[in-house]
Amino acid sequence: MPQISPGLRKWSRSCRSPDRAHGLPAPRYPGVVPTDPHPLTGDAFASPVPPGSGWPGDPATAATPVAQTAEDVTRLAVAATDLTGLDAAVSVCRACPRLVDWRESVATTNRRASFRHEPYWGRPVPSFGDPQARALIVGLAPAANGGNRTGRVFTGDRSGDWLFAALHRTGFASQPASAAAGDGLHLANLRITAAVHCAPPQNKPATVEKTTCSPWLDRELELSPDIRAIMALGGIGWDAALAAARRLGWRVPRPKPRFGHGATASLEASGRAVTLVGCYHVSQQNTFTGRLTEQMLDDVLAQVRDLIDSRG
Repeated sequence: MPQISPGLRKWSRSCRSPDRAHGLPAPRYPGVVPTDPHPLTGDAFASPVPPGSGWPGDPATAATPVAQTAEDVTRLAVAATDLTGLDAAVSVCRACPRLVDWRESVATTNRRASFRHEPYWGRPVPSFGDPQARALIVGLAPAANGGNRTGRVFTGDRSGDWLFAALHRTGFASQPASAAAGDGLHLANLRITAAVHCAPPQNKPATVEKTTCSPWLDRELELSPDIRAIMALGGIGWDAALAAARRLGWRVPRPKPRFGHGATASLEASGRAVTLVGCYHVSQQNTFTGRLTEQMLDDVLAQVRDLIDSRG
């Protein structure tokens, strides 16, 4: 019998209801919810993690409204009045059935063996970083055993090891490693988001899933008036940033700027200059093969640093 947290028995009763608010899987044992200890705090959590149950950095509560459809995503994104509220709404979204099934199956029955005794976040991964940031990184999507496990973007996987080490070298991150939510990591003048907030099968979100998730990015940009530089990790991040800028009525060059490592595109948001900078994704496919080196990553981040430092 797995360890059971007394504080989650009320949650277990709600899980037995077919119309439970956040739609998490039914418990494997009648009347109880299996739990595992958080790798840092030791607190017991169910997988996926119920909103408001005390997970480090969880922006949601049990009362946070849940998007069940693409229309709900648009409505709740527009209704968010600040980034904290936006992050909360993102973190409980259930609008894409394929992604919900995948992220929760990984969290419950398809965990990586090395993490089998850890709880898995198993929910959409919200943006992370400084709410007054002048720079934004737009990635692809969380990794199934990375952000989908830890609940924080680029945390707990090899891609994050590369990214946060570089962010620390360039003065954006308080520490060079990012292992788990609650580890004390802070970002200065930078936020990190994704084109898609749920881990997709084979790291490939469907076109409809990218479209459904796009209002979250639109609202992220609307609620970030200080942004002066956007760093796109890979072609999907580049396309997502350009599409969001167009939807928001920003001035975007035509023809569409082409993605490339170090490529730039000059955007304008209500008279505010914003530069989009391309960077090869920090995927193992790129880092292991040498397509992306530490120096290449540092150079793009230094370019982003120069852009935000030079603009008042």
